[in-house]
Amino acid sequence: MAANEDQEMELEALRSIYEGDLCFRELSPVSFQYRIGESGDPKAFLIEVSWPETYPQTAPVISMDAFFNNTISSAIKQSILDKLMVEVEANLGTAMTYTLFEYAKDNKEVFMENQPVNTVTSVSNSISIGTPDVPPSKKKEKKEQLSKTQKRKLADKTDNKGELPRGWNWVDVIKHVSIFKLSFSTVRKICKKE
Repeated sequence: MAANEDQEMELEALRSIYEGDLCFRELSPVSFQYRIGESGDPKAFLIEVSWPETYPQTAPVISMDAFFNNTISSAIKQSILDKLMVEVEANLGTAMTYTLFEYAKDNKEVFMENQPVNTVTSVSNSISIGTPDVPPSKKKEKKEQLSKTQKRKLADKTDNKGELPRGWNWVDVIKHVSIFKLSFSTVRKICKKE
């Protein structure tokens, strides 16, 4: 099989496997990104795999230069790339993009064990260089204001725990049955008279 046919088959497989997966992103028919970890996770990282024309007979180009990875030290990035290249050598000649993404997902904790968690610097700290760090004032959330009558009605409806009593929104069955009975009995009387 030609390299282009192998690429087309792998592309089709990747699209079907990762359909709806928010971590996967197809940049072009020969370039893909996959986010390893949740977006809020400080140890999450992004892998980009690009296929050269002779892929899968030659190794894909693996990159971690995405902006998403700016908080990761270059030593950790190089360590991840080295481990992924070992996996590439083991799978050379076969479709391996899925294998690389899954290998990275399975070994995320091992890859990121030496990555410090607090490497992110906030924009507000970089802007306020030279001024003392003053914690921002905490604003209390405003609760909905109720009038006295609204509070009274709410208190009348609820028990001492603030919960509505069981069946508060049920239909008054007795009232409906008595109305139905009355109208039914009226119909009977009319029928008897005739």
